[in-house]
Amino acid sequence: MSRDSAKKARAGIVVRLPALETFPNQFPGYEIKVEIPEFTSVCPMTGLPDFGVITIRYIPRTSCLEMKSLKEYLLAYRNLGIFYENAVNRILEDLVKACRPAQALVVGKFNPRGGIHSEITARYPRARRLSS
Repeated sequence: MSRDSAKKARAGIVVRLPALETFPNQFPGYEIKVEIPEFTSVCPMTGLPDFGVITIRYIPRTSCLEMKSLKEYLLAYRNLGIFYENAVNRILEDLVKACRPAQALVVGKFNPRGGIHSEITARYPRARRLSS
């Protein structure tokens, strides 16, 4: 892998984004589902826009995500160069840091590009790495 490819593969992972705010959860044992039908980001290889639907499902413990901050956080991806896989996993990581859910799932269904449709799923708790 070239140095340029490796740099592009990491694009968007450590960029500072708006903070995800939370509020205290009042009830146990339920799931929250949030769907973002107009998610956009930028392909770090081509610079072209990517479009998709992001679905977030989580079981809150003590905190729930505040929707206005989630919207501002997700809008920041609009001009961010980041691969699909990185965007979905970054959203999951940031959600977990913000509200420490019992379980979480982030699914990205991205519009076809070059005749290929991609769907990325990231779960928390994370599966253990497979040994080679």
